[in-house]
Amino acid sequence: MSATQSVADSVLGLTQSELFLLRQQQQILAQRSHQGGMPDRGRGTSRQSQPSSRAVSAASSQSVPGRIMLDPHSLQALYAHLENVMRSIQRRIGELEDATEQSVRNSSSRAGGVVQNAENEIVRMRRIMAEIDKLEEEFEKIKRIRDKIKGIRNNVDELSDRLDRSRPSGHSSGGARPRR
Repeated sequence: MSATQSVADSVLGLTQSELFLLRQQQQILAQRSHQGGMPDRGRGTSRQSQPSSRAVSAASSQSVPGRIMLDPHSLQALYAHLENVMRSIQRRIGELEDATEQSVRNSSSRAGGVVQNAENEIVRMRRIMAEIDKLEEEFEKIKRIRDKIKGIRNNVDELSDRLDRSRPSGHSSGGARPRR
């Protein structure tokens, strides 16, 4: 094929990395067509789809390196190949997005469980603390009542002692009660 039936791939306005990728995909396509293989099924640029040096040589003998063939068959084949590669990439992106979403859901579920457990423990601790507060209040009330009872008992004991002392000694009922 003459140079007039092709165009330099550098005129496409692609970056160096895009040109490298284009040339690599052209080589893969040429290898497959040289081997008479099946059209690309979207396997992308995995290790298995890399061209052998023999296939690259055969492909380069059929086309001019760094140029894109302008015949309709070559352009259609390159377009179809690139579409398959894109579908493969999109499929892989979808798989990775699904895996990411699943991971986030799992993490969220675990985190949600942790948060729920923490919230349950907070509620439990608040109930315990409220119960402790009630018991402390009750304790203080009981303590005040006890102290009042002690005071009353002491007063009663004192009155009893006074009464016992004020009676004639012959009428004593067995002596004074000890104070507590």
